[in-house]
Amino acid sequence: MDLASDLGKALLGSASDAIVATDRDGLVTFWNPGAERVFGFAAREAVGQSLDLIIPQNLRARHWAGFRQVMQTGESRYGHGDLLAVPALTKDGRRISVEFTIVILRSAQGDVAGTVAVMRDVTKRFEEVRDLKRRLADVTRPSGGC
Repeated sequence: MDLASDLGKALLGSASDAIVATDRDGLVTFWNPGAERVFGFAAREAVGQSLDLIIPQNLRARHWAGFRQVMQTGESRYGHGDLLAVPALTKDGRRISVEFTIVILRSAQGDVAGTVAVMRDVTKRFEEVRDLKRRLADVTRPSGGC
């Protein structure tokens, strides 16, 4: 029994967090059951497709500028445990909020080969925090009285 191999299979096959790998061009090369659950696309629908599949139209230019920068430099500020929270799209067109971190994939020669992102749907928490902030603003707003 190879513990590292078994551990890797268990993590990658998990349905809790979405794990999505891409090549240097941003084409999906791996899509785990968690990604199927979060985004609604089966692996056979996502693998080989552009990440545009889950990126809202209005954020694509910014995403691809950052992605190209990471592919050129091999560095990402979100690869060291820092989380990025962004909107994403599901198969049925709903916008959700996801938090993620990425790992840079490298070839045997050390060249940047792509990325792996581990994502979690935080839509419910995002909406709860937004609602609490709105209610707090209503309570602390000065009244218009004398």
